[in-house]
Amino acid sequence: MTFPGLEEQAAKWVPKLRSMGADVVIVSAHSGSSGTSSYGDQLPYVENSAALVAQQVPGIDAILVGHAHVEIPELKVTNKATGRTVVLSEPLCYAERLSVFDFNLVFEKGRWTVESVAASLRDAKTVADDPKITRLLKDEHALVVEYVNQVVGTAKATLTTVDARYKDAPIIDLITKVQEDVVKAALAGTAYASLPVIAQASPFSRTSEIPAGEVTIRDLSGLYVYDNTLVAKLLTGAQVRAYLEYSAEYFVRTAADTAVDTEKLTNAGGRPDYNYDYVSGFSYDIDIAQAAGSRIKNLTYNGAALDDAQQFVLAVNNYRANGGGAFPHVAAATEVWSESTEIRTRIAEWVTAKGVLDPADFASVDWKLTRNGTPVF
Repeated sequence: MTFPGLEEQAAKWVPKLRSMGADVVIVSAHSGSSGTSSYGDQLPYVENSAALVAQQVPGIDAILVGHAHVEIPELKVTNKATGRTVVLSEPLCYAERLSVFDFNLVFEKGRWTVESVAASLRDAKTVADDPKITRLLKDEHALVVEYVNQVVGTAKATLTTVDARYKDAPIIDLITKVQEDVVKAALAGTAYASLPVIAQASPFSRTSEIPAGEVTIRDLSGLYVYDNTLVAKLLTGAQVRAYLEYSAEYFVRTAADTAVDTEKLTNAGGRPDYNYDYVSGFSYDIDIAQAAGSRIKNLTYNGAALDDAQQFVLAVNNYRANGGGAFPHVAAATEVWSESTEIRTRIAEWVTAKGVLDPADFASVDWKLTRNGTPVF
């Protein structure tokens, strides 16, 4: 299958629509408006290109934007060829908002002409449920509620992602432990069974919590909010080091003699939380006083300095495995196994099998932030 770029396809199809008699052209694009790409240069086309389409392709009146999970009531972009304004709107995500486009049209000489366009958002939670839809979905909704409220285990302590962006949090170690166990079991009896398995995971949410006491499917699903699946890739020690260096670019460079504001410590260069990775199995420091690219210090495996030539199997989500986040080496690495079961399902299975969610079974402090060798926290 071939997936050409959005700008190229719009330039092909918008003139065709106009020639077929379309007076108004509205584009619905599963693409953000920022002009950036989380895949770096691994893709030939810009990922978030909706605004570029508006700017470069004449003949479009409005674009409904998606993919980036950003709330944009109205964004006006001037088309370079015509000088006309193209109106864009993005309704956040998960049906939390609704984009409304208002067109003023004039009928002249047998055709409609767009005089002006405006866009705005509606907040879904301010609108009462439609009783007809509620009635139609009542049984299915009840099934979902029953499923997510299932108790699958008991937690010995509260686990939270509140500070997981800048401290090694046990709740993220739970994800990497599950991924390690799944991949180890899958590779048993294969040519790769003797290789050490490591795993990556990201702090997707800043508010996830697994409370002490009963643990439900809802609690675990809140920890892993994406429907990612698991892939196993071969990496060398040198490639792991480069992977960690790239991940460490997430932190804002902070001099040793300045105060640390945790709200300004992360997301350097606009990088989202889901593109910062823990990697299990190693011990290392991230020295945020250093320039990006030279921050990983004291990197060891099994108590010894990492051997750049050693091979590892990385348990990694399919987004990252396919180049998401533009992490080095992983997309091109040899794939030794993959599956279609969602990682959050694997987490629920793991907790169910254990019965008791005890941090002693998975938690360890593998990394910490430092400045010129001194721990930040």
